[in-house]
Amino acid sequence: MARVLTASCKQCRREGTKLFLKGEKCQGAKCVMVKRNYIPGVHGLSRRRKKMSDYNLQLREKQKVKRIYGVLEKQFRTYFEKADRKEGVTGEALLQLLEMRFDNIVYRLGFASSRKQARQLVSHDHFCINDKKVNIPSYQIKPGEIITLTKETSKNTGLVEKFKEQIKKNQPIGWLKIDPNKLSGQVITLPIREELDSEINEQLIVELYSK
Repeated sequence: MARVLTASCKQCRREGTKLFLKGEKCQGAKCVMVKRNYIPGVHGLSRRRKKMSDYNLQLREKQKVKRIYGVLEKQFRTYFEKADRKEGVTGEALLQLLEMRFDNIVYRLGFASSRKQARQLVSHDHFCINDKKVNIPSYQIKPGEIITLTKETSKNTGLVEKFKEQIKKNQPIGWLKIDPNKLSGQVITLPIREELDSEINEQLIVELYSK
């Protein structure tokens, strides 16, 4: 199935919130959500966001999270089913599965300014896991595994310098460890709910799939 091709900024406008799909652009005044914070389309400006039913709230929350992590419907349902089989809180387990995707970890470590860029870097063979080249963005990273650059990427001076600059801007995350000199990162442990996006209401997604 083809990946969603809807423009990133339109996805944010559709959900009515910043999804941070375009890296640094989302942080500044050039962000479309600053200029056009209304539903996309010819009549978007004249259409007010209506009060939604419980079902629509649940559906929109699911769509929002899918777009944040860049996953398709079938993938997302598979993540939910895995989370539902785990012990503990299903919603938290779902977010942990999404956070432990290889492309998301590359983004969290600061190697990329967005998850979309991280997915491209992973797909183009720029990273290893425990010294083994892996190019599958959905690969589930396990605590203790170490992410490093491939030998070919390490020789690319321009890309290495770019990574170093991006890492400097990155905010430290408690469940990850990064060595800026060696350009390597490690997942220390699974993140707990308090360390994840507070703007996500995962309980709405649980309610949607539990019907």
